[in-house]
Parts: sequence; C-alpha cells; structure tokens
Amino acid sequence: MNDLGRVLIALGLLLAAAGAVVLLLGRMGLPPGRLPGDFTWRGKHTAVYFPLGTCIVISVALTLVFWILSRMHK
Repeated sequence: MNDLGRVLIALGLLLAAAGAVVLLLGRMGLPPGRLPGDFTWRGKHTAVYFPLGTCIVISVALTLVFWILSRMHK
C-alpha cells in the first residue's frame, strides 16, 4: 500500500505541473490546441479540427517524463 501512496502523490505532482505548463503557454500566447501545426477546416455546416502540433508537443513531453521516471526507478 505504501507504493500506491507514492504513485498517487507522483501523479498529483505531474498533473499540477501539466496545469502550470498549460497556464504558462496560454500567457505566452500559445494556448494548447492553437499551436502552429494544428489544423482547422470550417465548412458551411461542418468544422474539422486536427491538433497535430499539440499532439507532438504532448508526445515529446510524456516521452521525457517517462524516460526520467524510468531512470529514477533503476
């Protein structure tokens, strides 16, 4: 049970850090979902949105986090 508590604390800190990054990006004029590389197409009655740039940034960030966590676990 002790390990579960540590995992929950780590996940909480990770979530708080992600929230801080989202706030900072918004203040810098790059809100997630409106990054360069995010595609939006609006037709007469439809709208298609594909957040490619946001997906790449999230993927790189999660890769770094999990790489760091795996190095700490060894």
